[in-house]
Amino acid sequence: MKKFISLILIAVMLFSFAACGGKNPDTVGYNLLDKFESIAKDKDTLSIAEALITDESIPFMGGAMPIAEGDFLQGFGEAQITGFEEAAMFAPMIGSIAFVGYVFDLKDDVNVKDFIATLEDNADLRWNICVTADEMVTGNVDDKVFFIMCPSSFEEGGEGEE
Repeated sequence: MKKFISLILIAVMLFSFAACGGKNPDTVGYNLLDKFESIAKDKDTLSIAEALITDESIPFMGGAMPIAEGDFLQGFGEAQITGFEEAAMFAPMIGSIAFVGYVFDLKDDVNVKDFIATLEDNADLRWNICVTADEMVTGNVDDKVFFIMCPSSFEEGGEGEE
């Protein structure tokens, strides 16, 4: 009987973790993912990227710019990221912060989960030689995909610095 109850408790804990996705809403990446999810349906990729980089939680001057297939994308080494109609990048104006984000609007024939897997498989949290990102966060709303590598916090002396 004790084994049965233990198995039930383990199953409940695993289900609870899976249902939450292990998501930590108190980090920079997940806070920006939440904002992305709230605005993605009504905006184009550049407008979304501009809204994300100017969020009140971002303590630095940043910018957003459109990107196209074939452009060099920071954080992915030599990998070619393809399968999107339009996209935008958002990042700090100063390169010493381990922070880079993208918003993609995928082509109709591209599978969202496969595209996200390609991003995650090719991303390098240490693409910026001086510093290393703490987290990689991905998500989507329909065919719009959010991707970010960033510090988990911008607190002085906190994570994201090396």
